[in-house]
Amino acid sequence: MNHTATEMMTIAAARALCNNDVCFVGIGLPSAACNLARATHAPGLTLIYESGTIEAKPAVLPLSIGDGELCETALTTVSVPEMFRYWLQGGRITLGFLGGAQVDRYGNLNSTVIGDYRKPKVRLPGAGGATEIAICCGRIFITMSHNPRAMVKKLDFLTTLGHGPTGQERKKLGIATAGPVLLVTDLGTMQPDPETNEFVVTALHPGVTRDAVRENTGWRVRFADAIGETAPPSAGELEALRELNARTARAHGGTAA
Repeated sequence: MNHTATEMMTIAAARALCNNDVCFVGIGLPSAACNLARATHAPGLTLIYESGTIEAKPAVLPLSIGDGELCETALTTVSVPEMFRYWLQGGRITLGFLGGAQVDRYGNLNSTVIGDYRKPKVRLPGAGGATEIAICCGRIFITMSHNPRAMVKKLDFLTTLGHGPTGQERKKLGIATAGPVLLVTDLGTMQPDPETNEFVVTALHPGVTRDAVRENTGWRVRFADAIGETAPPSAGELEALRELNARTARAHGGTAA
């Protein structure tokens, strides 16, 4: 079946999730991937949103962490201070799924400003809970579109710590959690080098070339010795994702797809 690059990215990200993960979910692409995984191969996946909803099972994608769909479908809802202090900082969440406006080669994220902080070209929503999520979850997945504006050599602003500006700061700070271990884009998937923590390309999506990745990456991107090819979406995966998007669009009057 024909598919779009965004569908391939979402499905590839969903496949990386396991049935026993306890996942702190960001809004947007991370939410789509997590809810697709729950609807297909990982029905036991536990979704947690920073508004305090635990084991949310939304039928449609939420517009924000305050969307009533999350509270209405959750096993329980706790206060935001309890969510962060007891659940997140207490080490009870295995996986954080994040996105951003910019990412660098070490998995650091910017969701604050584009341009100079004092006179930005664009002011973005900011960190939300991403800073704490990135430090306290057992490991971090990142998903975002692959283009030179997003995949940058140097962030305009470091909002959320990955492995640090040189790839070693996380270790030096004594942070025990693994940090970013997977970056999924609409061109392929990347994983950090075990020594340097620089993200290298480990798989290309169907039809994507190395040159396309090079042209759309703001740093001199490296490729793994053995490059895989992402399996194309199955009919079942595409059907589940498209139905999820269709339900979301109907629920929100066409404002979300």
